[in-house]
Amino acid sequence: MRIGGMLKTSTLDFPSRLSSVVFTQGCDFHCPYCHNPDLAPAGDGTVPVASVLSFLERRKGVLDAVVLSGGEPTLQDGLEGFLAGAKGLGYLVKLDTNGSRPAVVEKLARAGLLDYVALDLKAAPDEYPGELAPAWLSAGVRETMAFLRDGGIPAEFRTTCVHPFIGPDSILALARAASGRVPLYLQRFRPEKVLNPAFMALHPRQPGEAEIAGFQKIAQDFLPCHVR
Repeated sequence: MRIGGMLKTSTLDFPSRLSSVVFTQGCDFHCPYCHNPDLAPAGDGTVPVASVLSFLERRKGVLDAVVLSGGEPTLQDGLEGFLAGAKGLGYLVKLDTNGSRPAVVEKLARAGLLDYVALDLKAAPDEYPGELAPAWLSAGVRETMAFLRDGGIPAEFRTTCVHPFIGPDSILALARAASGRVPLYLQRFRPEKVLNPAFMALHPRQPGEAEIAGFQKIAQDFLPCHVR
């Protein structure tokens, strides 16, 4: 497994739990506004797996959970073994995923290796533009969304509010597609660092507070929706 970085302590990434966040290297999406651009390209990773597991063993009883983020963790060979190691140490496990590999998510969930899943929805799955990901990956996102909606694992959907990909029409389509019990979290776009710097020159505007509140109102007709 290729690990590109680690946040040793976080109070934000696992709901109501003190966690450590492990960032895997490599992603099959190419969102121009990605806030982890250093993790998007495939690479060998910079943090040894053994050192991460050693750290987690030392922090037993202090930390509650481990969050796998990225990059896209489901692309990683050895992910199942790593999560089994974390669970064996007594940790809760959260997976952050773009949903492109539903079979991996389902396998990990059915093996009892996931306690919480956060699915990043860039738009309604049938409307993913080529600027974000190859069109064929949208079928996987749809399948992952359906599994989380019906599978009984604690989960959330989340969407970064950024023009031109998110607006009233796209929020409506997304909320209709995701409708059900799983909550949707609307995240503010933070333009400090992005995968494609040219994106900022083309689309520098981010939705304002009133506009995001409007998105929330639209989505709440279909599923619980919050702003963070």
